[in-house]
This record gives sequence, C-alpha cells and structure tokens, in this order.
Amino acid sequence: MVTGASSVSVAPLAPVATPTPPWPTSSSAAAKTPTPSPQASAPPHPTLAPHWTAFFEHLGTEGFADLNPRAASLARQIRDNGVSYNVYADASGPQRPWSLDLFPFIVTPEQWQHIEAGVLQRTRLLEQMMADVYGPQRLLKSGLLPPALVQGHPGYLRAMHGVAPVGGVHLHIAAFDLARGPDGHWWIVSQRTQAPSGLGYLLENRLAISRQFPQAFEGMRVQHLAATYRALIEGFKRMSAAHVSPGQDAHIALLTPGPYNETYFEHAYLARYLGLTLVEGNDLTVREQKLYLKTLRGLEPVHVLLKRLDDEFLDPLELRPDSTLGVPGLLQAIRAGNVIVANAPGSAFLESGALLGFLPALAQELLGETLSLPSLPTWWCGEEASVRDVQQRLAECVIKPTYTASSGSAETVLCRQLKREELDQWMGRLLREGEWHTVQRYLPLSQTPTWHVNRIAPRPALMRVFAMCDGLETTGARAGQPRWRVLPGGLTRLATRLSDGSAGMASMQRGGSSADTWVLTAGEVDRTTLIGAPPAAMPASRHEPQDKRKRLVTSRAGENLYWLGRYTERAENALRLARLALDSLSAGMGLQAGFGEQETRSTTLLDWLSDLAERNGLVPPGAPSATQARRVFARTLIANLGGTQHAASVGQSLRALKTAAFGVRERLSQEHWKVITEAETEFTQRSARLGSQGGGTGVAAYNDYAVTEALRLLDATSIHLAAITGGQTDRMTRDDGWRLLSVGRHIERLSFLAPALASSFSSGAVQEEDGGFESLLALFDSTITFRAQHQLSHDTTALLDLLLRDTENPRSLRWVVQNLQSHLARLSGLPVDQDALATLLPAADAWALDPVTRRAEMTGDGPDDATPLQALLTDCEQAAWRISDEISQRYFTHAGQASQSLEH
Repeated sequence: MVTGASSVSVAPLAPVATPTPPWPTSSSAAAKTPTPSPQASAPPHPTLAPHWTAFFEHLGTEGFADLNPRAASLARQIRDNGVSYNVYADASGPQRPWSLDLFPFIVTPEQWQHIEAGVLQRTRLLEQMMADVYGPQRLLKSGLLPPALVQGHPGYLRAMHGVAPVGGVHLHIAAFDLARGPDGHWWIVSQRTQAPSGLGYLLENRLAISRQFPQAFEGMRVQHLAATYRALIEGFKRMSAAHVSPGQDAHIALLTPGPYNETYFEHAYLARYLGLTLVEGNDLTVREQKLYLKTLRGLEPVHVLLKRLDDEFLDPLELRPDSTLGVPGLLQAIRAGNVIVANAPGSAFLESGALLGFLPALAQELLGETLSLPSLPTWWCGEEASVRDVQQRLAECVIKPTYTASSGSAETVLCRQLKREELDQWMGRLLREGEWHTVQRYLPLSQTPTWHVNRIAPRPALMRVFAMCDGLETTGARAGQPRWRVLPGGLTRLATRLSDGSAGMASMQRGGSSADTWVLTAGEVDRTTLIGAPPAAMPASRHEPQDKRKRLVTSRAGENLYWLGRYTERAENALRLARLALDSLSAGMGLQAGFGEQETRSTTLLDWLSDLAERNGLVPPGAPSATQARRVFARTLIANLGGTQHAASVGQSLRALKTAAFGVRERLSQEHWKVITEAETEFTQRSARLGSQGGGTGVAAYNDYAVTEALRLLDATSIHLAAITGGQTDRMTRDDGWRLLSVGRHIERLSFLAPALASSFSSGAVQEEDGGFESLLALFDSTITFRAQHQLSHDTTALLDLLLRDTENPRSLRWVVQNLQSHLARLSGLPVDQDALATLLPAADAWALDPVTRRAEMTGDGPDDATPLQALLTDCEQAAWRISDEISQRYFTHAGQASQSLEH
C-alpha cells in the first residue's frame, strides 16, 4: 500500500464513558443517552461538561430541531465538493464520499497544553534518534536500541547512512495518534513519520464544520490552523535558500502516487491550499544530481519535495526496482544535498510499535528528560523477558506486527475477542516468532458525542496530532537545532460499531468516520489566513518576468489535457457521424414512414458515409457497407456505438475522455467532472442494453425501436458533450495547459473534417441533391449558419466559402488552422511565422477561393489527378498528424535535454 502510514489505527476501541461526558458516567451510557426533543434548545441532562454546554448553547433558537437539516447540508457539501476517500477493496468503485460527523471533537485549553508539550518533546526525541541512527549510531552500539528493530526493519535505508539532510532536519512533519482513557489521561498509541496523512482532510473537516456552527466556532474561541501551515512553508523556504538562484523562490512540490491512491483527494486539496505543485513520479527527473520538474516550458528545478509516498517506492534504481511511482536517481540527488525531501527517506523504522517500549530510556539518554506524554505499555516479543511478561496478561492485550505487512501478520489482533484455544495458539507463535510481533496493553477509549438522526450517540475516538518544523532555532542553547510547532487541531477518527455492540477500529478503510478537532484557547485566536496569499511554492519561470508568475503546468498534466481535448472532439465527431449515418439509413429504408416504402438515399451518399464510418472506427474493417447490406451495416453500427474493440467508437472515446480528465481532476470544476462521469456512465449503460437486443448475440436488432433508441442515446450524449465543451471553454484558466487542450481539439477537428470534405467531393456525394449537400453541412455542424445566410440554396461555392475559408465559423478549416497556429505560437513564445510546428500548417491567409472552386466539383481524370481542393485538404490532414507527433517530443518527453546523471 503506497501510503501505508496513513489510515489504519492500531488502537483497539471499546465503548466506555469519557471522564466528563455530556451524559452520565456509566458502562451503559449508550443506553442512557438522552434523545432530545425536537423543540429542545439545550441538552436536558444537567451533567454536561462545560465545553459541551457552551457548544449546545450556541445552537441558536432552533436548537436540536436544526441538527438534522445541518447534517443533510453537511453531507451535501461533502458530496458537492467531491471529498472522497478511495478504498482499494471496495467493489462498488474506487471512490466513496469522505465520512464526517456533524459534531466536532473538542479539546480544552488545559488538555491541549499538556498534549502540545508532550508532542513537541517526542518530536525532538524522534529527530535525535534519526540523526543518531543515520550518523554515529551510538544508540545501537550501547544497546539502547535493538539492531533488529532498526537495521532489521524494512524501512531502514542503508543507502542514506551518513547523509546529512539539507537544512539539517530529518523530520519536517510527525504525526501521533493519541487516545484518552477512562481516567482522562492521554496516551500515545502510535507515531507516523514516513508519509503522515490527514493534513488535507482535517482542513476540509474544519471548513465544513465551521460553516455548520459559525456561532459556536467564534464564540468558543477555536484556534485557527493557517499559521502553522504557513510556518511549515516558510521553514522549507529558509532551509532551501542556499540552493535557490538569486531572484527566485524555492520551488516546493507535493509528490503523490496518483489519482488511484486512497487519499488522493487530500493530496490535491493540500497542494491547492499551500500553493504547491502537485506532481507524480513521472513528472520529475534527475539531471546532474539535481531534481527537475518536466513542464511545458522545459525543466524547472525543484528545491523541496513533500512526499506522500512510502520510502520504498521513491527510487527504482536503489529501492524497489518495480516501482513506477518514484523518480530514478532521487536518492543520489538527496545525497548530493540538492533537494529537501520531507520527511527524509529512512524514517519508517520509527513507526514500529515495538519502539514505544524503548522510548522512555531513550528520552533520558538523548534529552535528559522524562516523557510527559506516555505511550501505552508495549512489549517487543523479540526479547525473552518481554515474552514471559506477556504470558500472564495476553488476554487483556493487543497483538500487532512489529514490521510491515510482509511479516505475514498485518492485522491488529484484539485478544479479548479470542477463545482460549486461539490465545494458546497465539502464545505459541510469540514463543516461536517473537521478533515479528509486538504486544500492547488494551485501552478502552473514552467517547465523544456524535449526531445520528434525531439522537446523540457516543463513539470512541482517536485523535491524530501533527508537529511541523518551521526552521532552526536562532538563539539560546538549542541554536541551530530544528524548531517545531504543533498544529492546534488534528484528525479525529471515530470507531465503527460491531455486530455485538462493541467498538471496532478507528479506521477509514474499515468504514470509520472522522470529526473536526476544535482546540479551544484562553488567549488570542490567531487569524492568519492563506486564502488569497501568493503561491509560496511558485518559482519565477526562466521564461517569464519576475512580476509575471504563472502556475506551472507539468508535462503529465499537459499531456492529459491535450488528450482530454482530443478525446472530447473525437467523441463529438464520432457521435455526429453516427447520427448522420443512422438518419440517412432510416430515410433510405423508409423507416421514417414505415418499412416497405421506396428507398430514397443514393448509393453515392451511403458509400461516402460507409467509408467515413469505417475510417473513423464506427464499424470494424471489412464490415459490409451500407450499399452492400444496409440492415447489416446499421446493426453493426448500433452494436459498436459503445464498443471497446475500436479506439474511435463513441463509447471508447468517452471512456478515454474520462480517464484523461481523471488524471487532471484537480484542475476541473466539480460540475465539469460530474458531467463527464454522467456522460460516460449513461452512454455505457444505455449502449450495452441497445447492443444486446439482437437475441443475445451481441448484435443489435435493426428495427424502428433500435434506431429510435440509438438516435435518442446519441442526442442525449450530444447534450452532455456540449456541457463538457462549455466547461472547457468557460471553466478553465487560459494557461498553457488549456492551450494544449485546445491544440488537441483543433488537431482532432482538422484531421477529421479535412479528409471528410475531400472525400465528399472526390466521391461526388456533395452533389447529391437528395442529401449529400445537407449531410456535409451537418457533419461540419454548420447547417444553421449556412441556412441563415443562404436559405435553401445548394451553391457549392457558398458551401466551400463557409466550410473552408470563413474566419468566423469555428468549424471552417481556415478558422481551425489559424487558431491552431496561434495556440502553438503562444506555447512556444515565438511568432507564428517562426514556430516550427505552426509553420507546418498551410498558410491560411494564402488560401484563394477562385482557383479552388474552378475545379472544386471535379473528381479528376484519374487516381493521380487531384484537384487543388484535395491537395489543400491533404496538406491540412498530414500537417495535423505531423504536429501531433512533434508535440510529444517538445512538451511531454523532454528527450532532447541534458542527459541524466546518476553517479554515486
């Protein structure tokens, strides 16, 4: 699992009462939880904790009667914002809505002061442990740290030994899972240092819940979060300053495994909030031991990489060779001191639960202090004394894997749920394979109130707290040492209920939910905001003035946008051609008036449409043409609308469109993404039903119903595609990524319309009075424009003027060529006449109508006797394909730039 340090709690949970609950302290608290009257304005029970009393007093005049509508509003907000949590094992699909409870988890100032001090102390301890393990290794030599838990851990990276990280900091972000027991004391359950998740989701939680309870949020003095995030970014900038060119800011990127990762929404959300460049491994490259981002403008240096990727996937050259998620040569760039990677690779061994039992002694050794925030009692069974100690208490403990899932025991085992025979079996395993297992004391967690329909229900809670490095100390005894601050909030996870009424794990993967964490302050509320702040992570481009900073477009994003444009246009073209063919076939076989009437469509027109359909993938090669077997051709066309065998079918184009859009999901509006998914889903379902109506053979029956349903489906999809095109036109920033999207559309349009126009004249279809002229106008989507200017005329010169030379018709080839040239020139930063790609296109200003129209209606005397029109159209088509080939080399692969250096 790529973000293995992210989601699953290792704490067993049980339903017990919190020390100061908003209900009576009792083992049967859940049964005695009051069900408020809809008219109540405050909870009826007199023993409320003071902070919950304050919260309920801020509900307003509607009181509890307003909570159900607020819960519905919250669910709608989560859905509309597209907040998701991907679940690999979910058969219903890769995404599901993020689960968020209506009530916040409230931490008082006194509690937070104790938590904050304990977390800062532990972060200093972990940092010093990292510095020693990858430096002098005094702890290993003295026996304070067992070598099996460090050098035997898969997360220990020998390649990083002796490497001093840029800025002198190994851990920039550390996360700690805290639980509060029935006695009110807080305990550390686990720690996360490799790629801690939650920083994005807790921001979304805060935004959503503060909107539901604005009066309570302000009145209770809830501390804000933005200042800590800003401090993290400013710390990155200060520590990387020595490696940034004069006049530039540090370029900070967030490395994600990609859209199919379980927490991808968080990665995109956090990148937007902090102004970071969201990148995947193939967006980056190492050249001469430096890390670069592949952008449409060339290679841009990356100074800081905030990774959301487990260490083992970071560099396929030195770690997992099968990883496609990392960057070849990244470890060498780190060793060379040319990039900050947060957190420094190699911290995964700190996440082992077995280390918790050794931390008190290590704190005395390294800090000279006693840990103020204790861990749950923990025994590593690699020591005989620990196994003997565990033998007498195993039934009241929890068994966890010491290392990773490869140990063969990735699941946490709650021993109190085991039978005697199972306990004995586990004890035998601990005696035989003790090193692989860690035992931790069972902690029945305190509960927090949650809101379910018309009632308050208690649920056990686990709180994840984050410490962030904001630079180095400048004064005092710790001058030059890392300085941290604790985010005044956190990600609180709520446990599920099991079938027997007990609590399950506080795990989002196992169906748990979350709550916003409100840290109350007795002092001033810090009202720092990052909203509207300039992007801290954006360097001034080499190609732009210092005061004209633009959002970088990665080559991967540019490629996805380019193909998003191409597949959108391809789907529209295929749909329009399919609808035109079915309309013509219907008229040709008298279906508009019933079977048996005289056929009215000419063989010339049907031959032209058949050829276009086969050339554009709507029917398989070798299928009977419409003139050879009209009904067979029609059945084949209908059955293949949603086909997966042909890359240009309408269904395949929609699926490819959705895939390309998913790769740049963070750049699309919610409405844009929604209409894309609806278009693909509806078309896939309806075309599957349509294609199965031929007696189970997979070939649609050809009758009135099939044709009518096919045309209805195409009409409905046309509306969806119009909305998608509108989203691309009006909902996207006009940056280089959008220009590439437009280039993709224009290339596809030119390569479709130019040969279609050429074949309409060479075949003679355009001269057919019974539909060829009108069919060509419909294929160019220019019927309304032509009729508004020329009424019912069939003037070929006027037709060519509109479809070939009109500078105001977006379907005319001249308009397409000129806009394509303009976008290509803007991308390169050169004038149109100097851009190598733009000059591949025929110069539209030189197109003359008279020489073309003198022989426009002639097919030529032989196969090699092409008309000027055909020559021009052939030039357009070939130029489109040449530009398509060249774009990849120029903007996506960067193959021509400096060779990669990976020397040790």
